[in-house]
Amino acid sequence: MTFSKFGEKFNRYSSITQLMDDLNDGLRTPGMIMLGGGNPAAIPAMNDYFTATSQTLLDSGELVASMTNYDGPQGKDLFIKSLAKLLNDTYGWPITEKNITLTNGSQSAFFYLFNLLAGTYPDGSKKKILLPLAPEYIGYADSELEYDSFISYRPDIELLDNGLFKYHVDFNKLKVDSSIGAICASRPTNPTGNVLTDDEIIKLDKLARDNNIPLIIDNAYGLPFPNIIFEPVTPFWNDNTVLCMSLSKLGLPGIRCGIVIANQEISQALTNMNGIISLAPGSLGPTYAHHMIESGDLLRVSEDIIQPYYRQKSTSAVNMLQQAITDPRFKIHKPEGAIFLWLWFDELPITTMELYARLKNRGVLIVPGEYFFIGQQEDWPHAHQCLRMNYVQSDEKMLAGITIIADEVKKAYLEG
Repeated sequence: MTFSKFGEKFNRYSSITQLMDDLNDGLRTPGMIMLGGGNPAAIPAMNDYFTATSQTLLDSGELVASMTNYDGPQGKDLFIKSLAKLLNDTYGWPITEKNITLTNGSQSAFFYLFNLLAGTYPDGSKKKILLPLAPEYIGYADSELEYDSFISYRPDIELLDNGLFKYHVDFNKLKVDSSIGAICASRPTNPTGNVLTDDEIIKLDKLARDNNIPLIIDNAYGLPFPNIIFEPVTPFWNDNTVLCMSLSKLGLPGIRCGIVIANQEISQALTNMNGIISLAPGSLGPTYAHHMIESGDLLRVSEDIIQPYYRQKSTSAVNMLQQAITDPRFKIHKPEGAIFLWLWFDELPITTMELYARLKNRGVLIVPGEYFFIGQQEDWPHAHQCLRMNYVQSDEKMLAGITIIADEVKKAYLEG
């Protein structure tokens, strides 16, 4: 069968499709140790909370109403208004309901945004999305309608004590000109757990404003919810910022609710795209989130349950890794947020694609680092030496998986 150009592009087996297939297959494979996908932890206290909330919403009729009625293409009015008030009250941001659009998950939001701001313009010019620091989120790749719509830059690498390191934006190399349609960065960063400093965000904002382009901040793990962030940083938004949030990492990935906070022109464009592509975003997620805001629970559970849980899990996983892998060439990106650890095996004689295959054969799923270096102009050995590891599994599974990773890495170094 012959497909259109659109069909040919989106019919490819992409990196994000492989990641999600691995996640699905792993869940169905007995004994598979899932250290790859981005599924959040099943936090017992949060599952209890969602169970109780479901019963409350069922008793009130709100749950059934959310399933039997369309919302408008902007999303559920009640939630949008309550979220605008929450952000005003918490941070003093001058936003109204006209600044917020909901989508069917963050992946849909980024598809809209990237194709709104990159690609071929009416005057024939072509613009790209600038990722100021690679590695970046695997889900950005292949989301553009046109090819070659991303450009990214290698980071500065700061070596820290205790076998840790940290990426920083290399502003000396960053180039922003008329070929850039927007700057985009995740904070905290998936895959590395890196958190851009306040100074880096301010510099990126100035670059964006000076070039009259938006700064997109992927805040799926950040403040004020789900608050999977371990550094004392300042949340950021202004009328040139597109802040993307999600309910997934609260523990609700299955309800697919993305949140975009932007100026009214971008918000209206996303609303129009919603109407054309999906009529309206789903209603279940906004119904739960509105209840959580009105009951005063959204920020409370993020601060008191979610953040401490992930902080402890991250610390535990780092300790396990450092005890299991003592080779001085092994380093871990400083865990500052998100639900992953980024492992760097310097001078590894095989690629992490090969390491991924070996680990999968032994029942451990990770994600090879090569997938995350989107928009690079030249190959970089570092990109073949890193992998992303989810740290949300039970301590028993984490230890079993890390033991196998340590064994395969040792074998690979010996081969070299």
